[in-house]
Amino acid sequence: MTAMTAMTATPTRTRPGRPFSASLLAASLALASSLSSACAANPRDGYALASPYDASITTVAVPVFDNTTMRTGIEAQLTDALIKELQRETPWRVSQSETADAVIQGRITNARLIRLSQQTGVGLVQEQGVQLSVAFEFVDNRTGHTILERRGFSAIASFVPAQPSGERLSVGLRGSAELLASDIVSELANAW
Repeated sequence: MTAMTAMTATPTRTRPGRPFSASLLAASLALASSLSSACAANPRDGYALASPYDASITTVAVPVFDNTTMRTGIEAQLTDALIKELQRETPWRVSQSETADAVIQGRITNARLIRLSQQTGVGLVQEQGVQLSVAFEFVDNRTGHTILERRGFSAIASFVPAQPSGERLSVGLRGSAELLASDIVSELANAW
């Protein structure tokens, strides 16, 4: 009986020599609950563990976007960024357009520079933005049905051409292409 009394009087320990912390318990419970739930694809369903991407689609084709602007090469950058984003964020595999369940096709409609800041007194541009605008559609190849279509979809990324940074335009173009690809993939999650 005395041994039992001594056990109940001893504080709870997680490891020998370390006292149990209530904040540690609260943090681990918060982490466990955040890992065990995610937003459902359908807002009426609340939280779910399911992927927000259409499970009936397993393969997606991404042909090179058309480019109707005077900036050459950005169509390849955007298509490459879109493929990498699809591979990173979705359960879909990228494959050839003839055999894929769905296809993302589009065209770059606008590529322009925007002055974001300039040096006072001199007027030299210190920071510029590159805005890329696209029109794209996500089509189910099995049915021919357009799942998602967007026009005038755009993203802006900045770069600093002024000294001492002296970044090139290619930095802004790459950043804008990557941001646009990320936004397109996010739209695909909400499409169905």
